[in-house]
Amino acid sequence: MSMSDDLKAIEAQVQEGLAKAENMDALEALRVGVLGRKGSLTAIMHTMGKVPPEERPAMGALANTVRANVDMAIKSRKEELGRALMAKRMEADAADVTLPGRTLSLGTQHLISQIREEIEDIFCGLGYTVEDGPYVETTYYNFTALNAPEDHPSRSAKDTFYVVDNQPEGKEVHVQGESDVLLRTQTSGVQAHVMEAKEPPIYMICPGTVFRPDTADANHLPQFTQVEGLVVDEGITFGDLKGTLDYFTREIFGKDRATRYRPHFFPFTEPSCEVDVSCGVCHGKGCRFCKNTGWLEILGCGMVDPNVFRNCGIDPEKYTGFAFGIGVERVAALRYDLPDLRMLMTGDMRFLKQF
Repeated sequence: MSMSDDLKAIEAQVQEGLAKAENMDALEALRVGVLGRKGSLTAIMHTMGKVPPEERPAMGALANTVRANVDMAIKSRKEELGRALMAKRMEADAADVTLPGRTLSLGTQHLISQIREEIEDIFCGLGYTVEDGPYVETTYYNFTALNAPEDHPSRSAKDTFYVVDNQPEGKEVHVQGESDVLLRTQTSGVQAHVMEAKEPPIYMICPGTVFRPDTADANHLPQFTQVEGLVVDEGITFGDLKGTLDYFTREIFGKDRATRYRPHFFPFTEPSCEVDVSCGVCHGKGCRFCKNTGWLEILGCGMVDPNVFRNCGIDPEKYTGFAFGIGVERVAALRYDLPDLRMLMTGDMRFLKQF
């Protein structure tokens, strides 16, 4: 049997094999059996040197033609099987490839971050600076420098997260808690740091996360965001405090909201007071949301105690000032009538997408 007959036989076998190849695996096996390194057509090509010289041009041309035809036929069959497989998958999945693809929606800031930045913008517009401080604080900056006595209930381990004190053993610790190191319960410690580092006048706010061992419920969270403010300058009066907070509450809650100041006690300030804002649901008439009082408590404030100034190296005979603190989550709850603070922490997109 001549080489030309062998080549034609291989081409016929390939056509027959293509008709029987019903999947990609069978087609690949056929390709390897013919065109692979040990394939039948490859073997014939390797024996081309044994063909008489006068017959080589014609035989080489025939071999190249057969190889090209076989390669084209295999590729054509592969495309047919691919289309058939795609059609089968489309039928099984009932997918319409002409439909537009799914687009990812743009993300937004969390509600807490939105309100925090809004508060920062309000006070920056008044000329305040935004300061930051450590989350892990000492009892001196968190309590002592702020005029909190050693027997104050807030120093108790029931109200403060104490952490391991890495100071040398034998150090005398004058605290009611378990250590001299703690997770800050308020951002007021930042105010002490700033007063030590900067000369008055000081106009600042210090937003940040604080930690208290409260059980998470509708009105309390063990971790929340607090914004505290401090003003230290010559001639600062309670009237400056009242004007500043009146402006702030109207900017954050609405121009029609009224404020009320109630006497209170804070170690850090004297005199001190709680600030209420008129209820936005009933407009001060009384409803279930404000417990029929017409008012909602929003923050604490007061004139800085002279002892705090002395602890931080500021002359209380020359300078006066005021301080205030507000919880961002509480602003969110009062502003949007949220019944439960835990809604802000669950990560439920059905809730968060509303803001």
